[in-house]
Amino acid sequence: MKSIFVGNLPWSATDDELRSKFSEFGNVISARIMMDKMTNKSRGFGFVDMDDNDMAKAVAGMSGYKWGDRELTVNEAKPRTDSRDGGGRRDFKRF
Repeated sequence: MKSIFVGNLPWSATDDELRSKFSEFGNVISARIMMDKMTNKSRGFGFVDMDDNDMAKAVAGMSGYKWGDRELTVNEAKPRTDSRDGGGRRDFKRF
């Protein structure tokens, strides 16, 4: 299984619509749009999990795809990094 990052999604897009668009290229294991925890509105990006064999076809077919008035950004998702490993906010000690 491989994860695909899908960016620049229309704000009105749903998980089911995302699944449907990518299912044209193969077996979709899951499709989820990331939601803001405070507002419960779309953050404009999501992830689609597909079988390894279908991922390349989906990325090639959906990259640059026009959905509504937005052009999708589609590529293989990078592994998530732990933000506690030095990234993000830093606390400095005062002497």
